[in-house]
Amino acid sequence: MPRFVVEADGGSRGNPGPAGYGAVVLDPATGETLAERAEYIGVATNNVAEYKGLIAGLKAARELAADAQVQVRMDSKLVVEQMSGRWKIKHPDMKPLAAEAATILPRAQVTYEWIPRERNKHADRLANEAMDAGRHGRQWEPSASTAALDRSAARSAAAAPAPSGPPGDAAAGAAAARAALATGRAAAASTAATGSAAGARPAEAPGPAADGALFEAPAGSATLVAEPAAQEAPQPPAAGQGWGPDMGAPATLVLLRHGETALTPQKRFSGSGGTDPELSPAGRRQASAVAEALAARGTVQTIVSSPLRRCRETAQAVADRLGLTVTVEEGLREVDFGAWEGLTFAEVQERFPDDLQAWLDSPKASPTGGGESFTAATRRISATRDRLLAAHAGRTVLLVTHVTPVKILVRLALGAPPESLFRMELSAASLSAVAYYADGNASVRLLNDTSHLR
Repeated sequence: MPRFVVEADGGSRGNPGPAGYGAVVLDPATGETLAERAEYIGVATNNVAEYKGLIAGLKAARELAADAQVQVRMDSKLVVEQMSGRWKIKHPDMKPLAAEAATILPRAQVTYEWIPRERNKHADRLANEAMDAGRHGRQWEPSASTAALDRSAARSAAAAPAPSGPPGDAAAGAAAARAALATGRAAAASTAATGSAAGARPAEAPGPAADGALFEAPAGSATLVAEPAAQEAPQPPAAGQGWGPDMGAPATLVLLRHGETALTPQKRFSGSGGTDPELSPAGRRQASAVAEALAARGTVQTIVSSPLRRCRETAQAVADRLGLTVTVEEGLREVDFGAWEGLTFAEVQERFPDDLQAWLDSPKASPTGGGESFTAATRRISATRDRLLAAHAGRTVLLVTHVTPVKILVRLALGAPPESLFRMELSAASLSAVAYYADGNASVRLLNDTSHLR
């Protein structure tokens, strides 16, 4: 009896918004691509697109072999749990789609597994290709290079020598397989690109994800990744078990520094104890640009802002574009810089040299005049983070805040020392993102992205 793996995904740029799905049928033994499906479906929600991707994938598997055993892998916890019968289907739009999916193949032939989004990139790429095609008024067409790339990579992985470590070393085996797969993809991509570099496109184009999925970086942006170890090298399962604990969809905090104020280009200290400036004309343009970029990605579900004016104005520009409301969170405010408010670094160095040096030397030191130390700010911001994660488990939340809170959240996610705060560049209206998993691990997905401002 033939066995297939179906990986499916769907996305909506706006939720609801322009939507599409992608699905791929794979040979589980070799990883070879057997069939691809993708379609732009007009305006729909993430979940509708995900279900349509599932339906297309199951139909493609049935066309290959109606008696096949099929393992469905998706990064949508909702679809996997509903189709497995563990969650009830209450939404009226979901019921007919789930019913259709259930009738394509006999129930005994299909199993469902949740996977992290980073393991579902093929289907995600197809969904984004379909949405891109729809944006230009056409339907998705299969790319000959996609299947060829995967076949080449699969053959390279299958031909890789066995790991030299001790028998049963699953981590070494997984690492060798990943290395061979990466080598095969690179070689195939290099061959495909020869003589046509000007028309080449990335093999793994990032884009918006389904409900609760990770916020991924655009091509060319800076990324820092600190993945949970279990994601990198899963250990062999015990009898009758899956590939380890299901952590569910992570909570993702998308960190947006506010747009420019009149003080920003002058590089003046501007915290919670100053004049609370408004956005400058340049800052309002930046807020509009980032709003358009976030609408195109279609991942943000909730917006939370610092109480300071420059953040609330930036957040409202995004909220108006996405059709969301803004919740104000006191814990996201900037550090109080005390007597340094409104001064440049050089001015502080001239007037308060000893206090400035102490501040640079120790996170426990406070700015002159009773400002907030980085140690105190870290306690405040950590508590705020924990509250937000508890309230928004599995969701993507936009936090509109300031330089210090963003840097502290990134530092904590990476496990970096306090002095790393002085080694991060963070531009006005830049985006960063951190995904938080149920086991306490964090993945820094994006840092200081300003591609939307170019």
